[in-house]
Amino acid sequence: MIHFSDEAIIEGLRLRSDFIIKYIYQELFPTIKYLIVKNSGNEEDAEDIFQDGLIVMFKKIRDNELELSSSFRTYLYSVCRNLWLQKLNRRKQFSREFSDIESYVNLPDKVMEEIYDDEVEKYRLYQQHFLTLHDDCQKVLLLFMKKLSLREIAVEMGYKTEKYAKTRKYLCKEELKKRIINDPKCHKFLSDD
Repeated sequence: MIHFSDEAIIEGLRLRSDFIIKYIYQELFPTIKYLIVKNSGNEEDAEDIFQDGLIVMFKKIRDNELELSSSFRTYLYSVCRNLWLQKLNRRKQFSREFSDIESYVNLPDKVMEEIYDDEVEKYRLYQQHFLTLHDDCQKVLLLFMKKLSLREIAVEMGYKTEKYAKTRKYLCKEELKKRIINDPKCHKFLSDD
């Protein structure tokens, strides 16, 4: 299997490369899953924590605030580890015998404070509903987010016209908005703004 440098992984995340995201899941999710399951969690908890950890990484990379003091692997492990410890504390399930399975770094307080801010919760809500869209809609919206032109989207998707690509993009975007707005969790953000 191909191995990527930390720089390649970070650049891949910056570009939202599906290939790099799949690579990260294949390489790092089993470790996080093992950590969570070994420390009072289950596979669903592991998926949630891993996804939240990736959201933190996306946000740090997007805002040019990611300062690695270790390997990408160790940093992501550390973020997920801290997220899980926070969740255990909230559940009142914290065990003194927390078992680490890899080395980790102590993250700056600023990183940990930002982990559960509203922006991360909004992104998670968006991601949750995005993944319920039909594959065709997901692909159209991803191409749009990658700033492809309507012509390029039409070619990529096999549509006959740019006008149809524009219509599909609009309909998919509206469907996503409708799903998010109808989610009770969304009301918290609407009342905050």
